[in-house]
Amino acid sequence: MKHFAVLSLLSLASLPAGPSVAADAIAMHGTPKYPAGFGHFDYADPAAPKGGRLVLGRVGGFDSLQHFIVRGRPADGRRLSHQSLLARAYDEPFSLYALIAEDVSTPPDRASVTFRLRPGARFHDGGEITVEDVIFSLQTLRDQGRPNHRYFYSQVAGIERPGPRTVSFQFKDGSNRELPLIMGLMPVLSKASFAGRPFDRVSLDPLPGSGPYRVAKVDPGRSISYRRIAGHWAENLPAMRGQHNFDLVRFDYYRDDAAMLEAFKAGKVDLRPEGNPGLWAQGYDFPARREGKVKLMEFDHGRPAGMYAIVLNTRRPMFADPRARAAMAHGFDFQWVNKNLFHGAYRRTRSYFENSELAATGLPGPAELALVAPYRDDLPTEVFDRAYRPPKADGSGRLRRNLRAARRLLAQAGWQIRDLKLVHGESGRPFRFEIMLLRRSNEKLALHLARNLGKLGIEVAVRTVDTAQYQQRTATYDFDAMIYLWDPSLSPGNEQAFYWGSDAADRDGTRNYPGIRVPAIDDLVRRISDAADRASLVTAVRAMDRVLQWGHYVIPLFHLKADRVALWDRFGWPKRTPLYGYRLETWWEDAAKAARLRR
Repeated sequence: MKHFAVLSLLSLASLPAGPSVAADAIAMHGTPKYPAGFGHFDYADPAAPKGGRLVLGRVGGFDSLQHFIVRGRPADGRRLSHQSLLARAYDEPFSLYALIAEDVSTPPDRASVTFRLRPGARFHDGGEITVEDVIFSLQTLRDQGRPNHRYFYSQVAGIERPGPRTVSFQFKDGSNRELPLIMGLMPVLSKASFAGRPFDRVSLDPLPGSGPYRVAKVDPGRSISYRRIAGHWAENLPAMRGQHNFDLVRFDYYRDDAAMLEAFKAGKVDLRPEGNPGLWAQGYDFPARREGKVKLMEFDHGRPAGMYAIVLNTRRPMFADPRARAAMAHGFDFQWVNKNLFHGAYRRTRSYFENSELAATGLPGPAELALVAPYRDDLPTEVFDRAYRPPKADGSGRLRRNLRAARRLLAQAGWQIRDLKLVHGESGRPFRFEIMLLRRSNEKLALHLARNLGKLGIEVAVRTVDTAQYQQRTATYDFDAMIYLWDPSLSPGNEQAFYWGSDAADRDGTRNYPGIRVPAIDDLVRRISDAADRASLVTAVRAMDRVLQWGHYVIPLFHLKADRVALWDRFGWPKRTPLYGYRLETWWEDAAKAARLRR
């Protein structure tokens, strides 16, 4: 394949409209890290051996292999069996490289994008991937797919076919500079596989994809296995070399996290990410660990920690007033929780983009203020002149000062104490809500908050539900409060509308769980997507972060600085860990280690 120089968004922004330039990579900002003709990603080992198996545990169950619709509970592993036009590199903020498409081109204004498909790229049934499949994928996911797909792909205004293996998408809004990359990440579906088969139906029949694995065995609700395809058409492409090394990958499902932990100890699960510091400190004292057969590993990363928080649903009347929402955070004593429940392992989270240059810290600068100035009358004054910090207690669990502050906020919002209960002064409605949980391991955390808010006359119920109920209730926003993690990238873009946009607040299946409807945020999301360079992006993200922080939509919790993984000592992995953290697709089974475990 002939390679061409890559024009970055930074350089393109300064050029007048002109012809497209084809390349085998595209970056959101700046120039892609890897030059034309590179051999492999730095965080992958091209000499990694193939073979062996990887068994992972999951909580809950599944009832569908149709991953692209809201209905049903899809089994894990979609990215093993389905691929997109381009492949993401995880040691850059946001760059994509050739995969199903052998090159990509876009004009300097990014008002369109053109992909040329790779000869020999095939689906599992042997059918070649064609332009018709790409167009079918776009139209079907736009009309019947998940809400995020509907949102992204509805921004395509026109489709052209410049050649037999070439497809071009024109965008409604030429200022959204991320759209060419969003289209590059579109999963490509087989049009033929849906002939006579409804797209929007839950099904346990595997969909033929084009990925390095195909579904090998399904035990509905309990287990799904994927078998590696030997000699897969993409395995020697630079973006895939040294990856997808296990012959078999299996996901086993357990009723709860405690059962999954016991399965790990028994050797039925090979690897377990561990986010609970209590379990990390005390939950792995068993014979195999003492004998060195099980290891506890920490992998550093450079990605944002994200917002792990108790989400307050503003669609509920008790959380409609931001002063009442702000009062809730005063009931959470992070210092006490961290010391008594989590062995002091956590750091307090305050930003939606914690642990990155995107986080809003300190006072806003002139560039940020200029973005939010048009909305000064609609935003809290703190957005303009204060740095957000979650309420801090003394760690004693008594919280006297914080609870007094909470009482003042609640009184300002119209809540009064009557007969030892907090009620609304006008309606007499009691302040009561439920915290919905998926994991029992979060019950102590939620009960801590419930106990403290009870001192204010607030009735808080804590309820743990099964996976099916949790997915249904979150998809339809049928909850008062819940614990959730928004896991952002280093290059946020169009997905922010799916998280915080006003339109997303009114559509089922989005991640705007708090129900945020703020014009300033809608404007900032557009500016993030339209940013022509990294500096503009960072400024817009920080401004949005401030508006979210001072909206008090969540009670910020905490984060770790590294990824913690408990594993049976039978694996090898590359020396380099990418920016976004360890990637299991680059690991392999070490035959010598596996043999020692069997002895």
